[in-house]
Amino acid sequence: MTVRIVIMLVVLGLLGAALYGFNTFRAKAIADFFANNKPPPTPVALAEATVQTIPKYLSAIGTLQAARQVTVAPEVAGRVDRIPFESGARVKAGDPLVQLNDATEQADLLAQRAQARLAELNLERYRDLRRSQATPQSNVDQYQAQLDEINANMKRTQALIGQKLIKAPFDGELGIRQVNVGDYVNPGATIVTLTDLSQLYINFTLPEQSFTRLSVGQGVLINVDALPGRDFEAKITTIEPQVSVDTRAVKVQATMDNRQRQLRPGMFANVRVVLPPQPDTLIVPETAIDYTVYGDSVFVATSQKTPDGKEQLVVERKPVKVGDRLANQVEIRSGIKPGDRVVVSGQLKLANGAAVVPAESNPLTPPQTLPQN
Repeated sequence: MTVRIVIMLVVLGLLGAALYGFNTFRAKAIADFFANNKPPPTPVALAEATVQTIPKYLSAIGTLQAARQVTVAPEVAGRVDRIPFESGARVKAGDPLVQLNDATEQADLLAQRAQARLAELNLERYRDLRRSQATPQSNVDQYQAQLDEINANMKRTQALIGQKLIKAPFDGELGIRQVNVGDYVNPGATIVTLTDLSQLYINFTLPEQSFTRLSVGQGVLINVDALPGRDFEAKITTIEPQVSVDTRAVKVQATMDNRQRQLRPGMFANVRVVLPPQPDTLIVPETAIDYTVYGDSVFVATSQKTPDGKEQLVVERKPVKVGDRLANQVEIRSGIKPGDRVVVSGQLKLANGAAVVPAESNPLTPPQTLPQN
């Protein structure tokens, strides 16, 4: 029995030693495998940080407004007799738009003209009598006053007739007609809108810190969503002398030529006030910046030698201070130097010290032509 127990213990010891040796061998083999099996370099797109003279702008959001735009409305009440225009037509200053019924006023004018002729004859007769001392001066004065009163009533009637013929106050384009022949309109009722599209205002606001950088005549670039990719030029014509107490912003108005009628009042506009260009500015593509809550950074690729003497690109994360953005580029104020090669795509797979290889193309570059459905 003792011999059996001894043999069993010896066998168990040999099994334990074999298991320990196997585990030790496996751990060493795994460590050697990972030590000698480095991942291949990550393909990334690289770009060089360059120094350029870049344009500077003050960006804002604005609204387009017509330089001249009115809602055509009558001054007096009346029934619409005639509408000599079509919706959307172009008209000249003074063109008739709506004729209200003025038959009563025209009849009053005829009666007043007859009264005026009679008053003139009576006045002339009494003047002759006064010259021969046959009548007192008071009679002449009475008929003179009567003639003046009739003439005043005639002018009033003519003014009322003029108010019932509504004319275009300036050249422009009409909107959609709001009345029809036979309608009875009250003073101030909307008939149609008239807009002069040859010149537009752009109204926008800027922070009060920008006030000293603004001046009348300064250039402005505008682009609208309706015409993407196109810039329209304007000039600042008015700067509000007061800063808003509520928003601490200054109101600015620019004026642009719109004789081509490409833009319309009420459009949303992205506004850029042109400032003097800034020379010697370090810029990189915008996709090179890694934005995080801990700060902005870029991966800079440098050449290093491997243990076997070969050249290998290795990336290092460097914090940077970002400035203004323009087009697809970003101003770098500190953190890297001109000539540094930065990673512009593929950053998600990188860490400090990771080996990289330049990619043949940048996958973030938009294609020249888009596929058609």
